Amino acid sequence: MTVKLRIALADDHHLIRSGLKLLLGSNETLSIVGEASDGASALLLVEQLQPDILLLDLAMPGMDGLECLRELKRRNLPTRVIVLTMFEDENYVLAAMSAGAQGYVQKSAIDTELFQAIDNVAAGRLHLNESSAKSLLSMLLVERQQAALPPATAVLSPRELEVLRWYARGFSLREIGEQLGLSVKTVDTYKTRIMEKLGFQKKSELIAYAAKHGLFEP
Repeated sequence: MTVKLRIALADDHHLIRSGLKLLLGSNETLSIVGEASDGASALLLVEQLQPDILLLDLAMPGMDGLECLRELKRRNLPTRVIVLTMFEDENYVLAAMSAGAQGYVQKSAIDTELFQAIDNVAAGRLHLNESSAKSLLSMLLVERQQAALPPATAVLSPRELEVLRWYARGFSLREIGEQLGLSVKTVDTYKTRIMEKLGFQKKSELIAYAAKHGLFEP
């Protein structure tokens, strides 16, 4: 009898998880062994069940997908991770792969790409579509150029550092303001000041810098 590949799901939307179960259930070589609605639950699920592959959303409440990825990597758990996300920005490709993901699939391409991603990751290969691979290469080149820049703690105030951490993880100015008790205008001023202090012109440069200096950690 063929041993099925054990898959776990982590997404805060019930409809997404239901759709994934329906899609994956059509493949006789796969078995859904558990699901979670946030990063902390996903981490516990992986520790308890040790599935072969975790399909992980990035934007979840509490511990988000990036934090979950970093913690899985820190604990050296054997489960491989494929990120499933709405984010198409190249910044998130770099952030996810730097945090330990083995695959990156946009939710808009799940129907056509997910099974190939699972096959690749199960075989020990990385999975990126052509667009994401080019983006990752571009971002890694930027990251290399920034390797000599000083750490954020040497040039930014504690409040600026807080804003940078949230902004680099993809939160909007409004969401950052809600988290830190600041107005959108104040957050925007901090963002501008951060960019000026670090000498950046693009958000992609800021994301690469954050990944290089471990600023995706909470």
